[in-house]
Amino acid sequence: MCPSGRTITTSGPGFRSAFEVLDADRDGKISGDDLRAFYAGFSSSGADERTIRSMMRAADSNQDGFVEYDEFERVLGCGGGGGGGGGGGSVMEEVFKVMDKDGDGRLSHQDLKSYMESAGFPAGDEDIKAMIALGGGNDKEGVSYQGWLKILAVD
Repeated sequence: MCPSGRTITTSGPGFRSAFEVLDADRDGKISGDDLRAFYAGFSSSGADERTIRSMMRAADSNQDGFVEYDEFERVLGCGGGGGGGGGGGSVMEEVFKVMDKDGDGRLSHQDLKSYMESAGFPAGDEDIKAMIALGGGNDKEGVSYQGWLKILAVD
């Protein structure tokens, strides 16, 4: 159970899928370089070093310089807690903001398609439409952050 009182099941495939998207080099752990690579796929300027360090501090509970899957689950399961300081939101909220290229608070069809391709999971238009529907959105307006969490089976 999270401090917020929510109970989240952490045994579904959604956590693993989200972890694998961020683990750019597929070594079974997320590093600062993995996060830089992820951000670079969505922005020509990438993420600033302060953001990367903040995200790593928030998730790397054993302070070994990497985020292992169990640490990742804890961050997702409780909405990004952790005493890393400075970040102002969960790792997943930061990822969502990067994906939301126009900053409207919703992931469009193109946002999701671009995300899937950069993560190495090519998806057709019908797949993207199905994902948006699963998240409670529609193809015209896209999907909200809460809907995206549903797509990942996080919430």
